[in-house]
Amino acid sequence: MKNLISERIADFLKNYPPFNLMDDKLLDTLSQEVSIVYKEKNSVVFSMDENPHSNFYVVHKGAIELSNTKSNVIADFCDEGDIFGLRPLIAKENYRLEAKAYEESILYAIPIASFRPIADSNPNISNFLTESFASNTRNPYNKKNRITPQESPYNIDTGKDIILTDFQPVRYSKRIVSCGPRYTIQKAAQRMTKNRIGSILVCEKDLPIGIITDKDLRNKVVSENHPISSSVKTIMSSPVITYPKKLTITQAQMAMMKSDISHLILTEDGTVNTPAVGVVSKNDVMVSLGDNPAVIVKAIKRARKIKQIKELRKSIMVLLKGYLEQNIPMALTSKIISELNDTCIKQVIHISLQKMKNPPPVKFAWLALGSQGRGEQLLHTDQDNALVFDDVPEDLLPETTQYFLSLSKKVTKGLNKIGYEYCPADMMASNPQWCLSLKEWKNKLSYWITNPGPNQVLMSSIFFDYSLAYGDRNLLDQMSDHIFKSVKKYPIFLVHIANGALQNPPPTGFFRQFIVEQDGQHKDFFDLKSRALRPLIDAARVLVLSHSVKSISNTWERYEKLAEIEPNNQELYLACSYATKALLKFRTKQGILHNDSGRFIELEALTKEEKMKLKRTFKAVKEIQEVISIRFKVSNILG
Repeated sequence: MKNLISERIADFLKNYPPFNLMDDKLLDTLSQEVSIVYKEKNSVVFSMDENPHSNFYVVHKGAIELSNTKSNVIADFCDEGDIFGLRPLIAKENYRLEAKAYEESILYAIPIASFRPIADSNPNISNFLTESFASNTRNPYNKKNRITPQESPYNIDTGKDIILTDFQPVRYSKRIVSCGPRYTIQKAAQRMTKNRIGSILVCEKDLPIGIITDKDLRNKVVSENHPISSSVKTIMSSPVITYPKKLTITQAQMAMMKSDISHLILTEDGTVNTPAVGVVSKNDVMVSLGDNPAVIVKAIKRARKIKQIKELRKSIMVLLKGYLEQNIPMALTSKIISELNDTCIKQVIHISLQKMKNPPPVKFAWLALGSQGRGEQLLHTDQDNALVFDDVPEDLLPETTQYFLSLSKKVTKGLNKIGYEYCPADMMASNPQWCLSLKEWKNKLSYWITNPGPNQVLMSSIFFDYSLAYGDRNLLDQMSDHIFKSVKKYPIFLVHIANGALQNPPPTGFFRQFIVEQDGQHKDFFDLKSRALRPLIDAARVLVLSHSVKSISNTWERYEKLAEIEPNNQELYLACSYATKALLKFRTKQGILHNDSGRFIELEALTKEEKMKLKRTFKAVKEIQEVISIRFKVSNILG
């Protein structure tokens, strides 16, 4: 008689690593020994320093919090399909963290005695468990575990040929041309010629046993006089070198160099025991190398027409998708993509300048504003920009302004052509209100700060997240100095900015339910930007303004700087930094998936795991808004 419970357990486990690496019979046998454990909210699975259990655990429903109760630091959260409690299996020591049910949870307890022989006999399973064990000991909020662009070995420097290839998936051909081992060399060569390919796979019972390349035909048939009537077995390279299809460029390069071969065979499980799913050639590796930051930067700088830049932006999106799939740290991904986007903008401005009849009459700076200014604009969204030019005598101001307005119209048109939509509110340098001399900008900024009405606060919140996209940095520095001097002189402005940071309602209501839109086009959708990301962005802005922190516009970098300035709030600020990156990554993935901005999320389309990961960030949103409210006494002053 079938055990329906064990079948359900097996059906669940096979969707998650490392159980998806096991064959069905082995998984079925293991599932019959699995116990089901129910845990109420806040109940403990195991405590710090507790003797090891005879099981490790998989979350079936709910969520488990792993924490160091001595330092009161959260190390990790485990959601549906996550494994935890591996220390008895890997290190054979007492537990170093407490595991507690974050919400009502159902767990599968996997017996270690039954699982250890499986792990010992399968290196892929063993490696996965070792990596998972290591990751469960890291605190995502811990400063020591953050990867900064300076510390990363994959730092992009557009002035040097440093190329981030290690994590990029290699391109490969899914079109496999094969023949049987009894095929003659002549027939195999004819098939290669007909399909215009440089290699043919030799298969037996659908499994790869050898490969013939152009090089084999030259060296073994032509040079060594093998008769073309001989079977392909006499000249094929065997056994074939196989890898799983999730192969990175660097892995492909190393494999080819190590074995001195020009082709790799990709199979379903990475071994010769499953059918081939693709072939990687040296040419495929070279094509993949074309999609890396340094190569793309050089190509953008060589572009002489706007449409060439538009095509290159497609390569940037390929990079972005690859980095997200390979789970590259968000800080590094954002830095690289922002650098590439900035290079596109610089080249559009450069091309636009060449179209002008005369060179610029004075120095100027093109400012990227909003998400682009913060280095957080990964998807193709609308433009937010401004232009500042050096002061000129009053009588030359109209003529100078007209020059830069004409330039700005060419630039914004060019940016639109490469994929940046026009700003619906016309906050662009082509608008006379956003194309001003340094003196005019200082006057406008002073007005915003001394007359902080709702509109002025909105303008400030967009404008204060700026970065230099092109031109003279000294103009930018003078504007920054003016802003901080004015804010220090009129501190009430910070209260109004703080009030603006509290205008967005919390992400969740009673019972931690998502608060969704009640009407309009996006009714019943969750607004990720307004309810989760924007509160974090707004809070970071007002806090760095209050500390007069210059030259940092990126939100998570602002929080990391705040953690240094205020050690007593370090844990919260690092949690906000982590939450910002997690939310931006989630929004970017959703945007790519649905081909939109990723702002409005259809909750019904999310898995429980995705919902849990979203809710995990909301605690930081709530706590930082409480800090802003108390510190700036918003309710007391603004009533």
